[in-house]
Amino acid sequence: MSVVINSNFAATVASNNLAASNDMLQKSLNRLSSGSKIVNPADDAGGLAVSMKLSAAAKRSAAANTNIGNSISFLQSQDGVLKVTGKVLERMGELKTLYSDPTKNSDDLANYDAEFTELQSELGSLTGEKFNSVSLFGTTSLSVPVSEDGVSSTVSLSGKDLSSSTAGVGVLTDTAASANLGAVSLSEITDAIQRVATFRATNGAEQSRLGFAGEVLTINRANLEAANSRITDVDVASESTQLARYNILVQSGTAMLSQANQSAQIALKLLG
Repeated sequence: MSVVINSNFAATVASNNLAASNDMLQKSLNRLSSGSKIVNPADDAGGLAVSMKLSAAAKRSAAANTNIGNSISFLQSQDGVLKVTGKVLERMGELKTLYSDPTKNSDDLANYDAEFTELQSELGSLTGEKFNSVSLFGTTSLSVPVSEDGVSSTVSLSGKDLSSSTAGVGVLTDTAASANLGAVSLSEITDAIQRVATFRATNGAEQSRLGFAGEVLTINRANLEAANSRITDVDVASESTQLARYNILVQSGTAMLSQANQSAQIALKLLG
């Protein structure tokens, strides 16, 4: 090979190799310091696009699961009121039975009527209970999305109309129709108890379904996060090995560039 002064091909090659090694070293350092394989979009443009969709879906799954939890709380509050309603109706049935005792005088019957009237008012109050300003009872059903896309699967919470005289306890809260125990029949009370029992059974079924729907969302979220991790999260063991490799290449490249720069000194010796 000719000995020249103006050009130093070996130094140029060594410089290029050093620059490439140093660039890879910096990328490895960035990955390890951030914990992500995709520090810049150019690192994996396609993977970044997929990762964004998976991450968004996982967050929607978590949000949907939160909504399911709130809906279950709604149903639990509803069931609590229904449970109390059942106790009130049981007491009404007991009062009606006691009222039918022929040995009771008019004052005794008036005392039973006084409690019955108060229980009527309490039933009316219970039918108006709310959860976060949303009525617990009524004719309108509530639709709860139980999927991350919000449309593929929903659970309908049926409307439970306690104020209705045919589907609830309305006949017992209508003071004009039943001002006292003598104006209400025992069958009306037992029918109301049956309707409340049906409401509670429906409530329990809806809670059960929401619980399973929430479990599915939890599993799906974990799988989405695992898939996203495989795209974006750096393998520390593998990247540490690469870091050591690039670190050695940078050090050796620096040493070889120094040697290449000194090779031009041969020409000076020849001139001397």
